[in-house]
Amino acid sequence: MTSSHSPRPWTVLFTLIGAFALSQAFRTIAGVMAPPLQADLALSAAQLGWFAAMFHLVFGGMQLFMGVGLDLYGVRRVMLGCFPLVVLGAFVSGLAPSYWVLLLGQALIGMGCAPAFLSCTVFIAADFPLRRFAAVSGITLGLGSLGMLLTASPLAWLIDDGNWRLGFLVLGALSVLAWVALARGLSGLPKQGRSDDNFGEAMRGFARLFITPHTWGIFLLGIMVYASIMALRGLWLGPVLVDREGQTLVFSGDVALWMSLLMLLGAPVLGRLDPGDRWRRPALVAVTVVLAALFLLLAWVPGVATVVVVALLVGALSSYTVWQYADVRASYPPQLLGRAIGVFTMSMFLGVALMQSVTGWVADLALARGAEPYAAVFSTIAALLLVGAVGFACLPQPPRNQEST
Repeated sequence: MTSSHSPRPWTVLFTLIGAFALSQAFRTIAGVMAPPLQADLALSAAQLGWFAAMFHLVFGGMQLFMGVGLDLYGVRRVMLGCFPLVVLGAFVSGLAPSYWVLLLGQALIGMGCAPAFLSCTVFIAADFPLRRFAAVSGITLGLGSLGMLLTASPLAWLIDDGNWRLGFLVLGALSVLAWVALARGLSGLPKQGRSDDNFGEAMRGFARLFITPHTWGIFLLGIMVYASIMALRGLWLGPVLVDREGQTLVFSGDVALWMSLLMLLGAPVLGRLDPGDRWRRPALVAVTVVLAALFLLLAWVPGVATVVVVALLVGALSSYTVWQYADVRASYPPQLLGRAIGVFTMSMFLGVALMQSVTGWVADLALARGAEPYAAVFSTIAALLLVGAVGFACLPQPPRNQEST
């Protein structure tokens, strides 16, 4: 993997975090936007789920190609080439005359945002000491979560009159500013990535990952954990508070704001509390089981207090995903690390697409059978989290001291 050897690594990283923060805003926009959007376009729960999933489906599907691109062409060229698609997608979504055009806009945004966090993690792995990987990644996740604050109370205030389109247009304008900042901030990075690889060799590196036994446990947990968090913050938090609990859109935005703040603050804290190679995997399993229990509580103990408390606890725990990145960092040799991070990031966001589309289908099925839809949705999320925890614990484990190989 390539080191950019930047003489100003924090300056470059902060520039990348700005783009990552906007990616976080776009991926959580459905949580507050869902009620007025659903009413305006007469969407079913399943269609709403696909709207929320489309960004993540395209984002996740592009990770393999972005991993290769970063190795071959470097952070600078990949980010500057992809991010204009975010601007285009935001304006397509904001001006969409129909549901299908809206999905196209979401796909463009997902494609443009695809290298945002991957570029951060690849840059951190290359330009910061190994011992600081979890801590710096935690800071990155925390600062990137500032983007989710935009899609909490501020977005709720902006669209409270039902003008959900304005939310996309404002984020599109901010994306223009982010692209300008990238053009200036990344000017000192090399234009090329690894000169000793070609596309075929890079894809063979991915093949090595998929035939490595311990990849599958990492992949399975990656699919479930972040997806469950984003299913709550990015899709179902607004509907459950507005529909089941009878609260206002602004109230749901306030809860989303506090959840996002805890996600922001928790990332650097949990990054510094990384359990280390010996205890990291047991800790990942334990926290995942706790997360499943919280979703069961949300499913079967209705009430505003339950939703608020669970949302805040999930927000506080959510950044233990930084331990998953540290686990990936410790599980693969350096020459495969960029692509390993790409595969893991792909699993996370394909998981979000899967979780949001499946829970939309579950909600529709529950309504058709006269059942309470949110109990079905949150029970499904809990079950999938337990599947991920069991698979991660029982599937083959990586050898110790992998980073030295």
